[in-house]
Parts: sequence; C-alpha cells; structure tokens
Amino acid sequence: MADGTKAVVDTSAADAAADEAALAAAIGGLAGGKADQAGDADGSSSDGPSNSADAPDASAVAPAETPAETPADGSVSEETSEITAPLSVQEIAAELAAGGASKPKRAAAKAPEPPGTAARRRPTDPQPTHDPRDTSALPRTLPAPMRHSGDKIGHRYLLEECISQTETFSSWRAVDEKLRRAVGVHLMASGHQRARKVLAAAKSAALLGDPRFVQVLDAVQEGELVYVVREWLPHASDLARLIANGPMEPHEAYQMVRQVTDAVAAAHRRGQAHLRLTPRCVLRTDSGQYRINGIAVDAALRGLPAEDSTDSAERADTRAIGALLFAALTHRWPYPEDRYDLHGLPRGLQNAAPDQVRAGVHKGLSDLAARALFDHPPHHASPITTPEELARAIALMPRIRQPEPELPVFTPPRHNTHALPTAPNPTRVIADPAIAPLPPMARPAAARRTRRRLRRVVKATAWTVALGAIGVASWQLVDNLRNPGPGAVAAPQPSISTTAPAVHAAAHTPAPITIKDAQSYNPMGDAPEGKESAGKAVDGDPSTAWTTNWYNDQLGPKPPSLKSGTGLLIDLGSPQAVSSVSVQFIGEHTAELRVPTAAAAANPAQAKPEHFTVVGRKVGANVEYTLDNPITTRYLLIWLTALPKDTEGRFRGQVAEVKVSG
Repeated sequence: MADGTKAVVDTSAADAAADEAALAAAIGGLAGGKADQAGDADGSSSDGPSNSADAPDASAVAPAETPAETPADGSVSEETSEITAPLSVQEIAAELAAGGASKPKRAAAKAPEPPGTAARRRPTDPQPTHDPRDTSALPRTLPAPMRHSGDKIGHRYLLEECISQTETFSSWRAVDEKLRRAVGVHLMASGHQRARKVLAAAKSAALLGDPRFVQVLDAVQEGELVYVVREWLPHASDLARLIANGPMEPHEAYQMVRQVTDAVAAAHRRGQAHLRLTPRCVLRTDSGQYRINGIAVDAALRGLPAEDSTDSAERADTRAIGALLFAALTHRWPYPEDRYDLHGLPRGLQNAAPDQVRAGVHKGLSDLAARALFDHPPHHASPITTPEELARAIALMPRIRQPEPELPVFTPPRHNTHALPTAPNPTRVIADPAIAPLPPMARPAAARRTRRRLRRVVKATAWTVALGAIGVASWQLVDNLRNPGPGAVAAPQPSISTTAPAVHAAAHTPAPITIKDAQSYNPMGDAPEGKESAGKAVDGDPSTAWTTNWYNDQLGPKPPSLKSGTGLLIDLGSPQAVSSVSVQFIGEHTAELRVPTAAAAANPAQAKPEHFTVVGRKVGANVEYTLDNPITTRYLLIWLTALPKDTEGRFRGQVAEVKVSG
C-alpha cells in the first residue's frame, strides 16, 4: 500500500499454527541458535507460497524480506515506526536466525515458475497472477480499540489514565482490583496482524524473571481485545526525563550504561532480546537502580527502529545501548532527526565520538559509546557488536567514582575584633577565612587566645579605674589641707566603684488575663451546682458570688461525706501562660488549683477529678496561688474540698471573685 503497511495472509489453520511457532522461535531465539522450522512439509509458509526457485536452504530460516518504504531522509518517529518500518513475523525470525552474518536479501522480482508447479499448488494458495508480498490489495490493519477511563478489562483491571495512543495500540495506567495495585496495560485489537506476535512476545518476556526488567504480569486475548499487563513503577523516571535539562555526570552515566548492559547481556544469554531499547524504556528508581521496560513487547507492538531494522538482535541491542550512552553524555540524539526532546546531530557530525560533539566529556565513556554505536568508530577503534562484549569492555574500564560532596565553607566568628593586633606578625601567616578556612583543630586555640585577650583588657580597665579613684582622692586631700577652717564645708566625695555592677533580670510584672467563661464542675453529682450563678465569680463585682448546694456534712474523703469535692471551671478562651491565680471566697474555704492533663484537654467539663493536676492548695477567705514557673493552659479548676457553715448550720461554698494573671 502507499503507506507501507504490511499484512499477514493466513492460508490455513495449519499455516496459522506454523506461523505462531515461528513467532515463538523469533522472540525467544538469538544469534547462534537454531530457529524452529515454521513451514509445512512442502516448504510453504503463512506469508505466502514459495516455489523451489525461491525457497531457502533447509538449514536456514531466513526467507526473503519485503523492502519497507522509508522516507528519503531516513527519519522514522517512534509513534509511526510500526507503519513506516514494519516487520512481519517471518522477517523478525529471519533477522534473529541469521545472527547478523549477512543482511536479509531483498527480493527484486519473482522468478518464473518451473513446469509442474500448478499441479502442486493447493486450492488455498494465492493464484500465480497475484504476488502475496504486494500489500496494495490487502485491507488495512485494524485500529486500536477505543476505551475510556473507568472501563474494566478482564473483570479485573480498571483503566484510569491513557498514557499514549497510536493507530495500533493504546497504553494505560490501570488498577488491579484483585491485588489493589497500579499496573500498566497495552491494548490492541485481537484481529490485528501483530496480535499473535505481541502475545507470544509478552509470554516469552514473562518467563525471563529478571528483576532488572519491568515484569510482564499477564497477557490475554479476550474476544476482540488483546491486552498485556505489566508492572508499574510510580516513582521511577525514564532516561529521557533525566537528560531533558542537560547531560549526565560521568559517574551517573557510567552507572546507567553498566547496569543496562549487564541486564541486556544476561537476557541474551537466556535467549531474549529487547530489539527496541530507547530512553523511554530505561527507568531509574529512587534507590538509583536502573530497570528496563518493554523487553520483546515494545518491538512486537511498534516494530524495530529504522536504524536497527537490518541488524541482528545482538547488534541492534548493542547499538541501542551506545545511543543511550551517547545521549546521556552529549544531550544530543546521535541521528539526524530530533527525538525524545533531544536535538539530532547535523549530518556533518555523523560517526563523531561524544567528546567531539561536546567538550569535557569523559574520554573512556566517549570511546565506549562510539565503539558500541558505530560500525566504523573514529580513531580506527574496533566496534563492539554484542552486549557481552560491551559488558567486558565496561569491566575493563577504570571505575568512575562518585564525586565527593562539597563541604560548606566555615567562617570563624569575629569576637572582640577591636582587641586583635592591627599589625600582622611577620613570622606567622594568617589564612583569609573567605579563601582558606581555618582547620578544625585550630579553632579551640583561637577561642582560648581571644578569651585571654578579653581578660587582659578587663584587668587593665579595672586598674585604670582604681588609679583614677586614687588620683581623685589625693587631689581632694590636698585641697582640704590648703583650705582648712571650721566653717569649711567638705565637698561631697564621689563614690567610685571598681567592680562592675551586677546585672539582674527585670522583675516579671504580672499582666491580667481576661476570663472568657466560668461554669460549675460537678462530676461527682447528678447536676451542676449553682449553674445560673457561675458567671458572678468572674464579673468583677465582689459583692456577687457563685454559690454551691448546701450539705449536711463536710466535703472530703472521710465519711460521712457524700463526695470528695465540687468546683468551678475557668475558661480563658485560648491557651495562656498563667503565673498566678487569686480567689476571693465568702468564708474560710479549703481549695486546690488544678489544670487539666492531656486526657482531660478535649472535654474538661466531663473529665474526672483525677485527670487534673494539682498545682496549688490553699486554706482561707482570700487566697493567692503563685506558680514557680508559668503554666500554659486554657482551663483552670478551683476544686473545693472543705466548705464553711452558713447561718443555718449547713455547709455551703461561695466564690466571690477569681482573677488570673500571666
């Protein structure tokens, strides 16, 4: 077709099974391995019949490849690579089985059929007048299935956010409702020509079991839908985001390429290949561990990048790692087109090492990237073509250590700078603190020298004052001797003290604190006592009072008392620093000042008396509770434990006024 799209022609159920077997061998096999034969007994494949003139040797599994239509400048974007550079199942099988020894041959024209071919042709085979590799007469591939946020896949995965959308598939962040965890989901139509390839790639990747790769959790074909579920790393950042604002430091770039190469080399030893390793597939976790996403699955979904479409699997992954290191060192994409928010290289800088593109690049990492990326590296260096070779080359490099953190510059304090000598000592060099801070061991000695100077200054000042006092006294004595007389009035002598006056802290002046409310506190009875008159204890009028109920016997713990006490709860409105509380009673009372503990802070009116802390206990008519240290609290409790008798001989408590100071 005009847009370069290919389609797979299924000739029969047997050919479909054979094609799926070839797919599994393509994804799982690497260079040096033997791919399973995917044809039937007479050598035909699901991509179309092949006669004896076109059929490959029995020991090879690399059929002729259909050339892909590529733009003139060779640029293929990530989103459209599956259309402009597609790869069928048999094409990937050919590349993996060939192992890079030779590039797949491009079929130019179909050879004439030998005599007797028509007799061997099956009814399901395409007619000789139609070339099965000509896709212009085939239908387009199915578009990506339409799904929306909130849809549920497989009665388990709830779609939440669409991450990317192409013509072939869509990627989502979803929630696994069975295990209550976030997952990533790829969706595509089950009738798409790549659906079986994607399923086989996902199942093969799930068997890898390497924690350095993002794990494939599920791969299912359900009705018209194929979905692949993978692990989700919410706090990881991909390499494209890490280098978006500039190149990496040499140590971080070294860690990235070492960890990625070791993981890819281990996957190749187990018969797996990534085939589409891009900056979006390399994720860095919070702990500094690099993990690789989309092994085999991304290539099955999108196809191979244009620059790797003719390479073997090992060479394609090695070249991709070289491109990652090149981008991390230079902040440029090593191809002419712009990708992953990076500018491409001008055509004049093709095959240039990273240290030739940007100044200051680590020489060892620059040579490593050039050898892995280019078939003909600069300076006549030998290319690196497999991840195993690249891992050995990294191991032979001198280890790049993490730079030491910069320590803050220490500036020594300047104590009594006016007493320091103004002229420098010629026998001693004093370092400038702004340029070279003093060593840690020199700081105590400098402090001791400063203290000694201060003591000398104080002593000199004391002697000066003493000598001045002696001089004044001598002058007065001489003046008295010169002017004797009974009527002479002695001049007042100034009192001069040679000691510095003692510094006393200013006395704290209590400030009154406004009381917001007062209420009766009666946790031992059925109802509050004097509920209506509680406000009279804080109204500023000593002639009015809050009055309790009357009792036949005294309060207190001894029988026959009914309860241990009753009280008045003072509310300051907000936490205040309380230093003293004065209470004016009518008659002699025994009362305690209490503050609520943490257990009573939420609702002190309903708290028990033991949930309050006693801070003072007084007996009398006018009492003053003075605290040694101010207490920050909102509530105060005046707890009455002994009441005076009234005129009728009954015990009754009366609080005329309460004042709080801070």
